Amino acid sequence: MAAFSEMGVMPEIAQAVEEMDWLLPTDIQAESIPLILGGGDVLMAAETGSGKTGAFSIPVIQIVYETLKDQQEGKKGKTTIKTGASVLNKWQMNPYDRGSAFAIGSDGLCCQSREVKEWHGCRATKGLTKGKHYYEVSCHDQGLCRVGWSSMQASLDLGTDKFGFGFGGTGKKSHNKQFDNYGEEFTMHDTIGCYLDIDKGHVKFSKNGKDLGLAFEIPPHMKNQALFPACVLKNAELKFNFGEEEFKFPPKDGFVALSKAADGYVVKSQHTGNAQVAQTKFLPNAPKALIVEPSRELAEQTLNNVKQFKKYIDNPKLRELLIIGGVAARDQLSVLDNGVDIVVGTPGRLDDLVSTGKLNLSQVRFLVLDEADGLLSQGYSDFINRIHSQIPQITSDGKRLQVIVCSATLHSFDVKKLSEKIMHFPTWVDLKGEDSVPDTVHHVVVPVNPKTDRLWERLGKNHIRTDDVHAKDNTRPGANSPGPDKKGHQFSCVCLHGDRKPHERKQNLERFKKGDVRFLICTDVAARGIDIHGVPYVINVTLPDEKQNYVHRIGRVGRAERMGLAISLVATEKEKVWYHVCSSRGKGCYNTRLKEDGGCTIWYNEMQLLSEIEEHLNCTISQVEPDIKVPVDEFDGKVTYGQKRAAGGGNYKGHVDILAPTVQELAALEKEAQTSFLHLGYLPNQLFRTF
Repeated sequence: MAAFSEMGVMPEIAQAVEEMDWLLPTDIQAESIPLILGGGDVLMAAETGSGKTGAFSIPVIQIVYETLKDQQEGKKGKTTIKTGASVLNKWQMNPYDRGSAFAIGSDGLCCQSREVKEWHGCRATKGLTKGKHYYEVSCHDQGLCRVGWSSMQASLDLGTDKFGFGFGGTGKKSHNKQFDNYGEEFTMHDTIGCYLDIDKGHVKFSKNGKDLGLAFEIPPHMKNQALFPACVLKNAELKFNFGEEEFKFPPKDGFVALSKAADGYVVKSQHTGNAQVAQTKFLPNAPKALIVEPSRELAEQTLNNVKQFKKYIDNPKLRELLIIGGVAARDQLSVLDNGVDIVVGTPGRLDDLVSTGKLNLSQVRFLVLDEADGLLSQGYSDFINRIHSQIPQITSDGKRLQVIVCSATLHSFDVKKLSEKIMHFPTWVDLKGEDSVPDTVHHVVVPVNPKTDRLWERLGKNHIRTDDVHAKDNTRPGANSPGPDKKGHQFSCVCLHGDRKPHERKQNLERFKKGDVRFLICTDVAARGIDIHGVPYVINVTLPDEKQNYVHRIGRVGRAERMGLAISLVATEKEKVWYHVCSSRGKGCYNTRLKEDGGCTIWYNEMQLLSEIEEHLNCTISQVEPDIKVPVDEFDGKVTYGQKRAAGGGNYKGHVDILAPTVQELAALEKEAQTSFLHLGYLPNQLFRTF
């Protein structure tokens, strides 16, 4: 409890955490919780099973509670950038008057846009109608920018219409789409001074204190318009100084800092550009946090964690809601009508409720994208952008939107691109690197070679002996068999895949978690984030066709410092497998031609995939026989899979021996399937694997 409290976690949450046997925060929690509590956007990359859910849900719960508590006590929102009159009466860049990809730091002065193809601009909160004034801009990188002055009639693309005056890093001045050489180029570490003499109608600039001479004469049509500090950026970062800090190059000739202006014109009608700001009245029942998960199982797991962490929070209590498909929408709507504070959901149903106006996003101050690479790989980038565009950057009670992106793998171009677009000055907490795996996971490969091993031919028709626990089960897709009624069955199992109904998937997962069944047979639907306490083994009957998914699959073991063994059955011969591209997605399809020939099959080379995985992980995975006789000194003989690593000694050999017969039987089936293809020249339809 003390360890979490030292990071600023409130006692009520720390007590709940302690009851979960989390005596010390994990590395990702220790790094991320203080950053999120401090108000920052965070990109979170850590190994699967490292405690990412706690790393974001603990601070989200706490800040949502503190927000509700302040509202209950009638306090105003605490934030550096405030809304309404307070933000407009201070010299800073205007959060209401900026492009969609233009970020403003918490001080209101540091500005950034990481769009590499588009310009995004912003104006200050106040303008001038008289006097001689000056401000400075410091360049923090080598991106493209223009700085200067504009009226409220100007576009945010400074200098491209007749209402703005800009000076760019290329050494050109611009007004009304007229770009002319002026002064000299500027870049990182340079400081540009922006001068405005309204009485004479002059605009000029300086570079590192060097006066560059008159740039513009203000035309007659702008004589009575207030002029505002402005800039436009393309993949650049700047910091403004309006005079509250000491200037690097103080102005001469009677020019006065903007902060010392006798009066400034405060914008009356807010030009919002593409930025979203909450202009609606405060809605106490609208959610304060939105957590997006790629699957129902992950959403349910995250919601359960939220419930555990908020167990002792009271007055006010926090209200949470799970929004997923496959559940009656009317039940979710009923809860929404009564009010919720934290919503956890999957994209499909969330999109439906937002698009129909049933889910109000005007008060959201936390947007969490869990397993972000999974969301993007499933085609939800448009959904994320659409949702983000509907969430105000600042809520009506003065709270700034915080965006948290976390995943086991963040090193993809798509994730980086997304983060640049929707996050403001994010801190990258990277404890993982490029798809590393924890040392609590051991890997072995069982080669399956039907050309050299004909053992399967000597096996009888009913060669796999079981206890018949599932003999009478209805195994058709979507069926929900009662399964085993006691724990004594060695081969009791349940399935988890997309064809199962939501309630059955949930029930099967819970039964496996509780130990009511021994085996979980699943597709990649279970490859991400699902946390099952103390799972000792994961068996890949087929290697994934994407090397990153191997990391996700084996991440179901070796979690929370417990040891895990990943066993992969790898075919030494290429196999022809289903890869349906037809409209029916395989239903009633018998087109065995290759994909490049207009069919629905591909050649699958697992030895090549294994090589790519080893290269990806920068390791060599040991190959063993189906009896899994791994040399004892390979793992020091100190391993009991499913339990934490022992300080000395262990029952490694006996523990693995329990699993060896099952692996041998699976390997035999795999050989039988491959050899059928080798003998017959094609693979019978019922033996094709589906991807």
